[in-house]
Amino acid sequence: MDIIDIAGLDHSYGQGETTLQVLFNITLCLGQGEFVVLMGASGSGKTTLLSLLGCLRAVQTGRVAVLGQDLNGADEAARIAIRRRVGFIFQAHNLHESLTARQNVLMGLDVHGRLPGSEAAAGRILDLLVLADRIDSVPATLSGGQKQRVAIARALVGNPEIIFADEPTAALDRDNSILVIALLRRLGSARGTTTLMVTHDPRIIDSADRILTMADGRITRDERRK
Repeated sequence: MDIIDIAGLDHSYGQGETTLQVLFNITLCLGQGEFVVLMGASGSGKTTLLSLLGCLRAVQTGRVAVLGQDLNGADEAARIAIRRRVGFIFQAHNLHESLTARQNVLMGLDVHGRLPGSEAAAGRILDLLVLADRIDSVPATLSGGQKQRVAIARALVGNPEIIFADEPTAALDRDNSILVIALLRRLGSARGTTTLMVTHDPRIIDSADRILTMADGRITRDERRK
């Protein structure tokens, strides 16, 4: 089953003489439960592709279907509905400085509507990421790696069907990188969660089911490893 189905995707920034095309004829399908790494030099279009698939930008040209919803021409309500079913891990942790780790994670449930047990769910995911002792700490008291793990917990707490991740382990040491990858792979096996991750981390590349390489706005390689 294809969770993501893309054909003929182009994308540009600017208008008129200032138009800059950054994606060219992207055609790609991702299946349920796949752990896919997206590689490429800075400026190759990786983050733009993630932002389109995660409904953070509007699709301009081509077919992009995510979880069965065609995003080309989709209105804001349709894009919000998809955002409620996916998790997005940013390279910059984007935590609210006035909130504790638990409160930041709970924000990941706000788009779904909090249910009884939400606080317990936030506590469990923080515990899985070895942050149980920092659950009531504000970001100013956390290390860079701890902040990034809180951001990862926020993306995972709502049990998303797809995880889009932009260099999520850049601030993590070896042990915590391995911990995060093991957790994402477990979600893929147990829940069918699909992960598309931008990274240059060789520890993650070795764990991938599939490696995509981008250059100059095009997918130049698609290697299936498992």
